[in-house]
Amino acid sequence: MNGRLIYVMGPSGAGKDSLLGFARKRVVGEPILFAHRYITRASGNGEDHVELTLEEFEVRSAHGLFALEWSSHGLRYGIGIELDAWLEQGCTVVINGSRQHLQQTLERYPSVEVVHIDAAPHVLETRLGARARESAQQVAARLARRAPFSLPEGVHMTMIDNSGALEDAGCAFVEVVRGAVAFGL
Repeated sequence: MNGRLIYVMGPSGAGKDSLLGFARKRVVGEPILFAHRYITRASGNGEDHVELTLEEFEVRSAHGLFALEWSSHGLRYGIGIELDAWLEQGCTVVINGSRQHLQQTLERYPSVEVVHIDAAPHVLETRLGARARESAQQVAARLARRAPFSLPEGVHMTMIDNSGALEDAGCAFVEVVRGAVAFGL
């Protein structure tokens, strides 16, 4: 493949969607694409994805229309196979992935660039509560089960702290994305 794949991951509430939106506005006209996620959840609340019913998701999965797919928190997630065509055309492609499914991505895309977005625990709690997708008890349970993440050996990862101003973390993320384009040329 000629392009570069950037795999963004981090805990819920870290601001991944906000950073992706920030970067998308700043790299217009550059050979950088942001892959849509297909999720079996209603869209909205600041998350940019394509909403599918479970039945729609399963049909697409059965037809091999996902380059990557996983389940998390009772939902199904997928990244469409258009990802492969974009990479073949030499584009840098950014996807919003899952820490628990990084190994699956590494098996299919061994040269993936990993970016881990995180935020302080109190920031995560505030953001998760503000989304109003879960009760306070569910938010507390989600934060309590936050397992430490270990990166597979030999994989480079860029860490970005998004506890403060979006512009600070956003500029750091844009630098990583543009660096992947420069590296791929």
